[in-house]
Amino acid sequence: MRQTRLDILRRQHGITHPLLSGFPMSIISTVHVPTAHASRYLQQLCKHWSHNLTVEFDPEHGTVTFPRNARGADWPGDAILRLEAHADALDCRLEASADGQLEALKGAVARHIDRFAFREAPLPFDWRDQ
Repeated sequence: MRQTRLDILRRQHGITHPLLSGFPMSIISTVHVPTAHASRYLQQLCKHWSHNLTVEFDPEHGTVTFPRNARGADWPGDAILRLEAHADALDCRLEASADGQLEALKGAVARHIDRFAFREAPLPFDWRDQ
């Protein structure tokens, strides 16, 4: 599914998509992953997931939307992964609608990044729930 200009503006201004307004994503976890290749991993991850998920990215920022019903699930709402590449680390922020959804996505994100970072894997993933 392609992002419309309206979707991009909503994201830039922090406005929740109307379909998600009934399901606030209040379960949040963040991680700071030290690596000198953050931009490379961000782009690889976003390109990989863009084949079947809604993804927006540039070399420094990325957003991945995991639909509430992905792979047969039935979560209350979509989950969103926000990525930010720095010179020395990759910051990840997961927003989910349920604890189980958050935990599953933490593992998926870590496994995928480690797969792309095979030369320096395993990278440390010290998720901080908020």
